[in-house]
Amino acid sequence: MACAICRNRRPRRFCPGVRGDICTICCGTEREVSVECPLDCEYLRQARKREKPPPFDSAQAPNQDIRVPEKFLEENQKLLGFLSTTLTQAALRTPGAADFDVREALDALIRTYRTLESGVYYESRPANPLAARLCDGVQNALAEFRRQEPERVGMSTIRDADMLGILVFLQRIELNRNNGRRRGRAFLDFLGGFYASGPGSPAAAAAAASSLILP
Repeated sequence: MACAICRNRRPRRFCPGVRGDICTICCGTEREVSVECPLDCEYLRQARKREKPPPFDSAQAPNQDIRVPEKFLEENQKLLGFLSTTLTQAALRTPGAADFDVREALDALIRTYRTLESGVYYESRPANPLAARLCDGVQNALAEFRRQEPERVGMSTIRDADMLGILVFLQRIELNRNNGRRRGRAFLDFLGGFYASGPGSPAAAAAAASSLILP
């Protein structure tokens, strides 16, 4: 019996991504590259603890003119929790979506919200259909959130400037956490861990606000 990927070496473990037995070398080299690994795979979970994302220089991140201080995150905990959960759920519901698709979606959303600052609204849409679906998912969820908010609190509290700041913050976290693998979902995995207790969880949002600050 041979590895289901290389067809050469002896298999040592079952891979739920290919639904077959594979060798340890292929598990290490093809994980989130040619294989779309389920986030609950025990070998992926083990690898997450050891892997180090490629070096990231925060000074080279885009949108340097937008400041996202800790106080801003604390004041917008609910919006941070809502957007983080919405983005994660949209990606997990989109077959094939990975961190690089999320990166494109965030870039398009940021460019869209930047136009609102100039007073001329223009919606940026990624050419990548997976990223476009993520944009639609976030925008649709936000529109519904805004529609329901006056019924809950009596007025709308979400400002476009706050949306832009949170999107830029998430963009910086993605750049910091992306492991560089073509099918990698290290950022989504990382983000989902903070919001496992549910959308908009105050405890999760507080943890994110205090723990995800980049230099």
